[in-house]
Amino acid sequence: MNFFFVLNGKRVKQMIIIMTAAFFTAWIFYFQNLIHMPAFSVKDGPKAIYKGEKNVALTFNIGWGDEKAEPILDVLKKENVKAATFFLSGAWAESHPDIVERIVKEGYEIGMLGYEYKDYTEIEPEKVRQDIAKAQTAFGKLNVKNIKLLRAPTGHFDQNTLKTAEGLGYTVVHWSIDSKDWTNPGSEVIIKNTGKAKKGDIILLHASDSAKQTAAALPDVIKNLNNKGHKLVSVSEMIANADAKTNEIK
Repeated sequence: MNFFFVLNGKRVKQMIIIMTAAFFTAWIFYFQNLIHMPAFSVKDGPKAIYKGEKNVALTFNIGWGDEKAEPILDVLKKENVKAATFFLSGAWAESHPDIVERIVKEGYEIGMLGYEYKDYTEIEPEKVRQDIAKAQTAFGKLNVKNIKLLRAPTGHFDQNTLKTAEGLGYTVVHWSIDSKDWTNPGSEVIIKNTGKAKKGDIILLHASDSAKQTAAALPDVIKNLNNKGHKLVSVSEMIANADAKTNEIK
């Protein structure tokens, strides 16, 4: 017995329209998700630096407080560390010009931590641009010039952040080793976490008042890195002297 399927032309046309609409809807959702993927995984466009090829970079975030920054500078001086990068928020820098001046005089690099403590992935690109521009103005008034490095205030950023930063002349810098000092886990844990560093790593530390154990741990952190033969450099030196890595951080 033979079976014949009779298709109504009008119904076929409706099915094609429905399938086409479904396809484009799925495509739109895909692109929306792509835009919010971690910036490291985007193949085209600007990328964040999180690792170099050789040496090790100590980086310190400062967003608030006036008690911990100078003890950390004291340790760096005592341990004869000539290179480190301090990422400062513009608001903090305005309130602590003397400490900013000391950081510059002692030869350490300054990067920007935005102006206010805002999550750049939760505000519009124009708001990100305004926050960075406000920080630019603050550092300009302090005569801190030629800042080229930017770290997202909360550590969170997306492709829009990277494009905005690039448009303003900044390279976004993340990290490959998190000391976890901001959780105040104890000096031994901070030392252990930073002790995992290998050549090319950028280490995240804090000099804000919330990180209460960093200064105490720092001498051993530095000693361990020196004992392993790591040269301590600024982030800019690391970028200039090697191919910086921009792969996705797992």
